[in-house]
Amino acid sequence: MENKNWEKYIKLINKEVIPAIGCTEPIAVAYAAAKARKTLNKKPEIIDVFVSGNMLKNGMGVGVPGTGMVGLDIAAATGALGGTADAVLEVLKSITQKDVIEGKRMMKEGRVNVKVKENVADLYIEVICRNGNDNARVIIEDTHINIVLVELNNKVLFKKDNEKSSVKKVALEENDDEVYLSVDSIYDFAVNAPLEDIKFIREKDKLNEEISKEGLSNDYGLKVGKTIDKYIDKGLLADDIIISAIKRTSGGADARMAGCMMSVMSNSGSGNQGITASMPVIAVGEKLGASEEKITRALALSNLMAIHIHNYLSRLAALCGVVVAGTAASCGITYLLDGNIDAIKRAINNMLGNITGLVCDGAKTSCALKVSTAVNAAVISAMLAIENIGISEKEGIIDKNVENTIRNVGNIGSYGMKQTDKMMLDIMVAKQKGEQNIEETA
Repeated sequence: MENKNWEKYIKLINKEVIPAIGCTEPIAVAYAAAKARKTLNKKPEIIDVFVSGNMLKNGMGVGVPGTGMVGLDIAAATGALGGTADAVLEVLKSITQKDVIEGKRMMKEGRVNVKVKENVADLYIEVICRNGNDNARVIIEDTHINIVLVELNNKVLFKKDNEKSSVKKVALEENDDEVYLSVDSIYDFAVNAPLEDIKFIREKDKLNEEISKEGLSNDYGLKVGKTIDKYIDKGLLADDIIISAIKRTSGGADARMAGCMMSVMSNSGSGNQGITASMPVIAVGEKLGASEEKITRALALSNLMAIHIHNYLSRLAALCGVVVAGTAASCGITYLLDGNIDAIKRAINNMLGNITGLVCDGAKTSCALKVSTAVNAAVISAMLAIENIGISEKEGIIDKNVENTIRNVGNIGSYGMKQTDKMMLDIMVAKQKGEQNIEETA
């Protein structure tokens, strides 16, 4: 390849843009449970799950595929009883109704226990499967599929040193060089890399097109996408470039968050981020009559930009992931509108100066509404950018250097909103316990 980093970028996309069934937080718990069951080599009688507060927050209210239920307990139970560990984030594709019934019985009998573990990484999962005197323990940390410890009867079978890469560096695999990303280098790659080398991205994102169609055709969650379609049919909305992007993206999120068994192509560990980074780009590209090559390059730009921006955030930050993915999609849309690198930088500033305040209060069906908000902003931000309109460095968190703007948002999401994150979790846990009020903090 012409640029020595392009091969690494392709490898990075293949690492971070992967298929997943269901919301990645409960699915990651199911994956850990399936791995523990496989290690134990017998059906568990008791399953103990320890997670970080952020994992609990994101697993409390979202549908677990194939179960008709929500929660990390049913995810752990079905993962251990019928999950396929080798399928990774598609771990639950093999579960049966018998597994679900047995999992519910284990829960009713108090044999599946989920507890918060303090002073661990934002993304932390520990699953212990027990049968008689035998036990198997699996720990996942920092990313949804990053297994760092496997034990059988307290004997270490696998252990991984889990050193975090610093900002701007994304580790590919153990013993690999790290790859440096920037807005300029991502644009260069997306526009100039040989089409044959990047057309796999278009194929990957066809999964998201399929779940979008499913969400628009059936009643899932809040039916955001389907309701928009209904009002188009009534003649009260026009199926224009913005509405088309919103309905098709929201339709995918509706289905996914309600527990649809169809796979999505996730990005940076998030299915909604994967849907939001791809579907607006595809919808706008098709509305514009863009060529397959142009849509493919726009998807390469959007997917890699989402990875870049998310690299400044912890995997489960208080900042909603659609801020990241919506910004990435706006870049892809700007490119489809024939915008150059300067216009793309304006689109980033327009987005991050607009929707950075969106918080993550857990994964749930209403995430589809946040998706719709981000997509609406993405298209408008792109249009403004094309017209040479952008939020200036004199305003708020926006910096003259777009990389500093991205860094500012990362600092807000990962560090500045720590107390916000804690308060949201306290509120959600109190609701679950039936408490009415949360004591105010100083």
